[in-house]
Amino acid sequence: MASTSPLSQAAESFAASPAASGTSGVTTRDPRLDFYRGIAMFIILFAHTPGNFFTSWIPARWGFSDATEIFVFCSGMASAIAFGRTFDRAGWLLGTARVAYRVWQVYWAHICMFFTIAMMVAWWDSFGIFEKNYINSLNLVPIFEGRTGSTTGIVTTTADNLIGIFSLTYVPNYFDILPMYMAILVMMPVVMALSRVNLWLTAAVIATVWLFAQRGLLSWLGAEHLWLSLPAEPWSERHWFFNPFGWQLIFFTGFAFMRGWIPAPPVKTWLIAVAAVIVVANIPLSNIGVRAVNQEWFGAFDGNPVIEWRVANKPFIDKSGFGLLRYVHFLALAYLAWVAAGVGGHRLMSSGGSALSDAWGKLVKIVMKVGQQSLAVFVFSMVFARIAGFTMDQIGRETGTVVMVNFVGVAALVAVAYFVGWIKGTPWKPAKGAAA
Repeated sequence: MASTSPLSQAAESFAASPAASGTSGVTTRDPRLDFYRGIAMFIILFAHTPGNFFTSWIPARWGFSDATEIFVFCSGMASAIAFGRTFDRAGWLLGTARVAYRVWQVYWAHICMFFTIAMMVAWWDSFGIFEKNYINSLNLVPIFEGRTGSTTGIVTTTADNLIGIFSLTYVPNYFDILPMYMAILVMMPVVMALSRVNLWLTAAVIATVWLFAQRGLLSWLGAEHLWLSLPAEPWSERHWFFNPFGWQLIFFTGFAFMRGWIPAPPVKTWLIAVAAVIVVANIPLSNIGVRAVNQEWFGAFDGNPVIEWRVANKPFIDKSGFGLLRYVHFLALAYLAWVAAGVGGHRLMSSGGSALSDAWGKLVKIVMKVGQQSLAVFVFSMVFARIAGFTMDQIGRETGTVVMVNFVGVAALVAVAYFVGWIKGTPWKPAKGAAA
């Protein structure tokens, strides 16, 4: 690991900007962070829209990692920028207080998102005219009717599960990303404290916590009883799908890169080749590989060897605990994306005066804006995805219809990003120097 550094060069440039200091003016940001996070927001919308054929071709179908890794990794980088400077400038206690405030914001975003969607599906079901039961589709019956565990026999009422929603002990699968993010943020002050002792100690603790979140590996070692996880519902033994003790590894990898704890990798031909080989080698073992065998794209097989391999190696590709091969695949993909963007993201920026160059520049700015407002955009996308799915349930899923609904969704995310950015700019305040 590199020696401790207050901030990496990218973070330093942001920290010196008016946006970081809270003053008005032009914001200096690393375009790569915002651009790739914006891309992840669009993919997450597609992935959460029910019956959306776009999901058949998103990056998750081509390898072990997906948009969740992009979101969490970029969130780690953004957190290093947003909170790291506070720890450096104001000390550990105030840095922790700022992190706690962010957790508070995310918590209420999660609660509001849950009840908005719960109200929405209950409203649709109340008409009694739709073939689909929308409450059941999200497994939200327990919040309306209670639940008795089929194996545990534990009885929970609506009141019990309402408490569970607020205490995060009842976390339905569709609503598990923000709780995971909150839990990781809570770990940040501990990581910052460890970093002041020794960076290798910090890395060792992060790696050890990740290891104890690997249920499959611990089972192989006969130590499954040591598994670190959080309960997802009081009436069963189900745990949070996104285990924060596993996913903190990718978050703090991004955090460490932006803090300068891990040096930026060199741009070398052989490194590019190795990363490309890793990414390409994932394809035959991915969802696309499963599909290729099932549909006999390359001839008939006896059974499906890809599924057999994935089952045998599930602990290494497990999404819930963030398996090792997901980490390797994402790092390879991230390295290629980093090289493609160029130093400081200069290749993302338009150059020249052609119409194509201007169009590209405008597109990049739009995607970056979405990435800059990721929390608001994410929450909105989760709500919009259910509306989009409901709409297609009624009007059909012909190719043109699905494409139109997805484009409307993309436009809606962009509109939300620009609106939130405008609101954060406090347009009601008089311009600096203007008369009150």
